[in-house]
Amino acid sequence: MNEAKTRKDLIDKQLQQAGWNITDQTQVGIEYNINVGLPEGVNEPQTPYQGYQYSDYVLYGKDGKVLAVVEAKKTSVNAEIGREQAKQYCQNIQSESGGELPFCFYTNGHEIYYWDLGNYPPKKVIGFPTRDDLERYSYIRRNRKPLAQELINTDIAGRDYQIHAIRSVMEGIEKKRQKFLLVMATGTGKTRTTIAMVDALMRSGWAERVLFLVDRIALRNQALEAFKEFLPNEPRWPKVGEKEIAKDRRIYTSTYPTMLNIIRDEEYSLSPHFFDLIVIDESHRSIYNTYQEVLDYFNTTTLGLTATPTDVIDHNTFKLFECEDGLPSFAYSYEEAVNNIPPYLCDFQVMKIKTKFQEDGISKRTISLEDQKNLILQGKEVAEINFEGTDLEKSVINKGTNVTIVKEFMEESIKDPNGVLPGKTIFFCSTKAHARRVEKIFDSLYPEYTGELAKVIVSDDPRVYGKGGLLHQFTHNDMPRVAVSVDMLDTGIDVRELVNLVFVKPVYSYTKFWQMIGRGTRLLEPTKMKPWCAEKDAFLILDCWDNFEYFKLNPKGKELKGQIPLPVRFVGIRIDKIETALEKEEPDIAQKEIEKLRIQISELPKKSVVIQDSKPDLAKVEDEAFWNHLTPEKIEFLSHTIKPLFRTISQSDFKSMRFNKDVLEISLAHLSEETEKYDTLKENIITVVSELPMSINIVAKYEKYIKKVLTNNFWSTVLDEGFDELAETLSPLIKYREQKGPLDGPSKLNLQDVIQTKEMVEFGPKNEAVSISKYREMVEAKIAELIEKNPILQKIKSGEQVTDSEAEQLAEELHEEDPHITEQLLRKVYNHQKAKFIQFIKHILGIEILESFDAEVSRLVQAFIKEHSNLSTRQIEFLNLLKDYIIERGEIEKRDLISSPFTIIHPKGIRGVFTPSEIKEILALTEKFAA
Repeated sequence: MNEAKTRKDLIDKQLQQAGWNITDQTQVGIEYNINVGLPEGVNEPQTPYQGYQYSDYVLYGKDGKVLAVVEAKKTSVNAEIGREQAKQYCQNIQSESGGELPFCFYTNGHEIYYWDLGNYPPKKVIGFPTRDDLERYSYIRRNRKPLAQELINTDIAGRDYQIHAIRSVMEGIEKKRQKFLLVMATGTGKTRTTIAMVDALMRSGWAERVLFLVDRIALRNQALEAFKEFLPNEPRWPKVGEKEIAKDRRIYTSTYPTMLNIIRDEEYSLSPHFFDLIVIDESHRSIYNTYQEVLDYFNTTTLGLTATPTDVIDHNTFKLFECEDGLPSFAYSYEEAVNNIPPYLCDFQVMKIKTKFQEDGISKRTISLEDQKNLILQGKEVAEINFEGTDLEKSVINKGTNVTIVKEFMEESIKDPNGVLPGKTIFFCSTKAHARRVEKIFDSLYPEYTGELAKVIVSDDPRVYGKGGLLHQFTHNDMPRVAVSVDMLDTGIDVRELVNLVFVKPVYSYTKFWQMIGRGTRLLEPTKMKPWCAEKDAFLILDCWDNFEYFKLNPKGKELKGQIPLPVRFVGIRIDKIETALEKEEPDIAQKEIEKLRIQISELPKKSVVIQDSKPDLAKVEDEAFWNHLTPEKIEFLSHTIKPLFRTISQSDFKSMRFNKDVLEISLAHLSEETEKYDTLKENIITVVSELPMSINIVAKYEKYIKKVLTNNFWSTVLDEGFDELAETLSPLIKYREQKGPLDGPSKLNLQDVIQTKEMVEFGPKNEAVSISKYREMVEAKIAELIEKNPILQKIKSGEQVTDSEAEQLAEELHEEDPHITEQLLRKVYNHQKAKFIQFIKHILGIEILESFDAEVSRLVQAFIKEHSNLSTRQIEFLNLLKDYIIERGEIEKRDLISSPFTIIHPKGIRGVFTPSEIKEILALTEKFAA
């Protein structure tokens, strides 16, 4: 295709798709004349064109000025050959006309490159921008302010690490980076951090439209509420009940499938240049299948958020966000949050419980004599019952095991302030049927709560969503106390009052495991206390399936193998059959399958980013000559290049497709004369066909044919055409199939089970020494005992001043009562090296709060960072190092600030990081710790 035809058939249409009217000379200029002047020493042009350049296209703004240049090349030429030419045109137009440098595009009709000259390197894009997009790009480029001095709204995100995270991204943006990854433990405020960042980018003019992508509706609604709370004046999409995309908002929240449908929509699609920033929540999860297409479609700055610990993040995540060295843009771990002073997240305790049947299995040896008698009365052979503990909730269901676990939970759980009912709890179940069984057990064991104590909350139940729905009831109301869930509540749902997590299933993914734990890590908000949860020092995990033991032995969990999508497998079998037919010299079969393959290729989603990106490859198979003689090289091209494109198929009748795939596979086995494989596949198809219900009229219409398919004669005499008839006739009926499980399904028993193992497990970042805890209890009990008879203690309690001699006398008297009560030991136990003896007594009596030295240092440094939200990442790192240094050493002097370890951050220490006026402020801060 020559350049003129490329422009007419491809580039013109692409510009029209972006809303440009090719025939309107106020929008698009064709063969635009650029006066570049004659070469030095030449007075008269030697040719009609000397002194001029001609840009294939220019795109005009509403003010009539050139906004962009488009350089066209023919399809057979690499588009990048036009790069320098397009750049020259842009620069020469600016020299000739003045004003701003036009945006630069160059294309061969298949590939389009966009270059914001002087700001970012060229990048391949999916389509041209609209006129509004270019006007917005131009406005942002002209009006954006430096980010270094842009203040962060600390009312939205004011913690030191949140400010550090925002600065890390903003500094990267100013360095022309466009991809970022934040790794922040669940509960540390990823969403708030993001909203504060969006606020700063919008105020500074770097972003006008932002998309927040999630993988579930519940998380979308949660994000919408957060944006509404913190940025109430920014227009948001969607409003309640809004289905179609609106283009007049600033903040968009969407699930991946919703946005995928929007960008593939022929009528209501969005421009690839519509957003200035896309935030991907939990970015390790849904983005490596079809939905990565959403990210590839948009030309934008991309920010990934994940709570997955850095050491187990998939390499694909690092690659996607261009963290080539395996380091995210910023990371803040669960351990850092728990060990902060004061802690930002809640620590947890783990109780491992296992029943007799879980540990020893269900067999004659482990079933009680009473239950054995009952089984005999029911006509069951006890000797035939033999299940491993791992078979529970799989091939065997024993009600008694679930009853025992529920009873143990009610006994051991952290309770509400009344000490009767458990606090808010999630039960993580293995299946929805398992969840329903657990719910029924709660109802039958505790009927006094009239079915309100525990509720099943799963994603496919419409009663879960919306105000007043089950999820809203669980998060906002006293009841239900227990959410019994499968997958839905494993990630992303914020319920600060959660104090119990119960694992009644095994978990093999380390990422998912920590996300599940993260449901309980959030601290209570003092301003939003709920009556059913007045305090939360730690939360309890009841582990009924040895998950913690598993992850001690297998720190990264099971490696999950990537699955090949059904459409890719289906096409792969067709390509294999074509190859086999050609080898066996069956040209009619080969030609028939080639025609079907070409139809499948023609039905690939045209709006898909992957398909648009593969236009040069698809152009080859659209050429009739490609199919005339299929060489091994062409077959390999189909297998390695065309077949993977079928991963873009997302809206199809997959039940019908699976049946077609199975029939195609058996026809290939028949053609290849693979008898054993043929017999295995035949049994599977017979099973599927036998489950078609004759009670449905449209199925009954084919009863005679179905009966024929179920005979041995059909399978022993069928030819290749017969397989085609089988697929065409029955695949539309497969959706009516009534699938039967194994003949009896899982064995259902109701045998009494008992707890066999119950122990606390040491796991997690904090394990306080018992001796310190006991010592504090002893001192506090001794003072409570002496207060009635000690006049100095009474004087302190009444608020009167105590003299130095009285303080010394009290110290001696307490030391006589117990020789371990000394100022030195109290300083160690209460973690305050500067406090005096009398301050500890006042603290114990509740007269004044004695903030530990560590807590005081942390509070003052964090307050300093919050007050100076324009600090750079290096300055924040310096202040955090300063905090750790003072906590460890107990003091600091001026000269320390220009010595190691501060010289690690800059060879000149503090002088290389801060200005003289800032140093003065920091020295004033350090003087507060010298007292």
